[in-house]
Amino acid sequence: MNTSELIGSGALWLAIPVAMLAGLVSFLSPCVLPLVPGYLGFIGGAVAPRGAAAGSAPNRGRLVLGVLLFILGFSIVFIAFTIIGGAASVFFLQWGDLITRILGVVIIAMGLVFLGLFGFAQREFRMHVTSKTGLIGAPLLGFALGIGWAPCIGPTLTAITAVSWTLGDPWRASFLGLAYSLGLGIPFLLVALGFGWATKTIGFLRRHIRIVNILGGVLLIALGVLMVTGLWTDLMSRLTAVMGSVILPL
Repeated sequence: MNTSELIGSGALWLAIPVAMLAGLVSFLSPCVLPLVPGYLGFIGGAVAPRGAAAGSAPNRGRLVLGVLLFILGFSIVFIAFTIIGGAASVFFLQWGDLITRILGVVIIAMGLVFLGLFGFAQREFRMHVTSKTGLIGAPLLGFALGIGWAPCIGPTLTAITAVSWTLGDPWRASFLGLAYSLGLGIPFLLVALGFGWATKTIGFLRRHIRIVNILGGVLLIALGVLMVTGLWTDLMSRLTAVMGSVILPL
């Protein structure tokens, strides 16, 4: 499948915004949002020039570069998750509809986890990366946290991996991993760039994180219901047919 076909797929056009929204919901999760200042402080320490005074503010350009490398690190993890999901669907294509419905049940369960019904299932595994490793420490931190966050952001990550299954192609699924990573990473970048409104928004959301979790859980449950009932597959098929008749200037 060439690039035009990949990008022109109606199913992909529907799935990409869903993946970005899921990434944003992950950013707003209890294991990410409250710790944003700490993550940025860690990255600042990692990218600070040698000999810089302890506690001194990092250069803005180096901090932004560090955040981009940090995003790259966890993007590798999440893109790998979705590629695996897309590849698995190729081998189990004959049971695709049944497995999509089963995955819908799993997503509904993950939505309930996000609502707080199964608190034991939402936790974070911590992996240690020193902040004195220079610029290489930023992508290492992103990679480590991509794995360490997995249990905590499991509800949204599971949903996107399940959606990647419905695309039936590992390369198209990789676009979902990228979109999910952007949804999670762009807020980090906005804060690092020093946008005051981004910082204020995060502060507001931290004060109302329970409402954010409820909304995120409801969205996951809605997606799960669509997959269980077969409506999601039907919608994806219809969009693919519509987009297939459109010639894109690529």
